Amino acid sequence: MANTDPFRLAIMKRLTALLQTIGPSTGYTVDMSDKVFRGRAVYGDSDPLPMIAIIEPPVPIEQLPSPLGSDGSTGQWHILIQGFLADDPKNPTDPAHFLAAQVRQVLVNHRVSRSDPEVGMFGTGSRASRVDDIFIGAPVVRPPDEISAKAYFWLPVNLEVHEDLSDPLNYK
Repeated sequence: MANTDPFRLAIMKRLTALLQTIGPSTGYTVDMSDKVFRGRAVYGDSDPLPMIAIIEPPVPIEQLPSPLGSDGSTGQWHILIQGFLADDPKNPTDPAHFLAAQVRQVLVNHRVSRSDPEVGMFGTGSRASRVDDIFIGAPVVRPPDEISAKAYFWLPVNLEVHEDLSDPLNYK
């Protein structure tokens, strides 16, 4: 049976849900249960702090060419995870380092626990459309500047994806 969300949106929603597990009940120091957003590049004073944003860079990387007649695509999907936090008055970026470390930890724990190729990294369960691996980059932590009035970090994450381009809703 077909799903209601395209494959990539379904993965973004599952990534959002994973990041929302960051909280005291799961052993983390920051509660992100309702503070993870997708597809927003602009935030204001009414948004919660801390918060996490998941966006895609404006330019995709090239996929591996598919064989002639193939309806599949394989390659890396670049995602940026950003975190925005209230500053520490003495050391403004310290809270950003803590949240970036917790985001990396939840991602690597998920990577280790979901290494079964039959279900993919985000449980898509389809050999045609799946995430085979998560590559977690090094975070960049910045103090308040012209980009943000609060300290922030961004974390590059690459997902190794295999997609059935002919049927983007046919996955589990």
